[in-house]
Amino acid sequence: MAALALEFLILTAARSGEVLGARWAEIDLAAKVWTVPAARMKAAREHRVPLSDRALAILERLSSARTGEFVFPGQRPGKPLSIMVEMVVRRMKAEGVTVHGFHSAFRDWSGEETNFPREIAEAALAHATGDATERAYRRGDALEKRRVMMEAWAEYLEARFRIVTPILPAAI
Repeated sequence: MAALALEFLILTAARSGEVLGARWAEIDLAAKVWTVPAARMKAAREHRVPLSDRALAILERLSSARTGEFVFPGQRPGKPLSIMVEMVVRRMKAEGVTVHGFHSAFRDWSGEETNFPREIAEAALAHATGDATERAYRRGDALEKRRVMMEAWAEYLEARFRIVTPILPAAI
């Protein structure tokens, strides 16, 4: 379960608290969108996360074994997974690797390896861009542009690092 949560975190470029607190009510499998409520966001603004095919496959597999409200349930009923994602990273024994580092890796990849506009990458990370006036007039969240970006990110991870957890019952 923790390995799937870590992979989902990497694929969505989300923060660990957002992923570990994810609830099924926030997931729209048909629309391929995860809507993180403002209460769980660092910037206190709702954030829609477009789901790559790989992220969606993880959710579909977990959905069939759903045991409660949390996408990544912990061992105690009604509780999320907690720090097990960090334990997976430690078991990797990769020096200097942290859970939050994957968030930064996404930003580095988007800026150095792609032609996606900076604003789209920042929107994918739920970061505010522009000055107060620009933010006041920006109404959209570039969801479809971010969808293309997140699929490219998933393809990059697959090709470059083979960061995929087998989606088998034993992995859950």
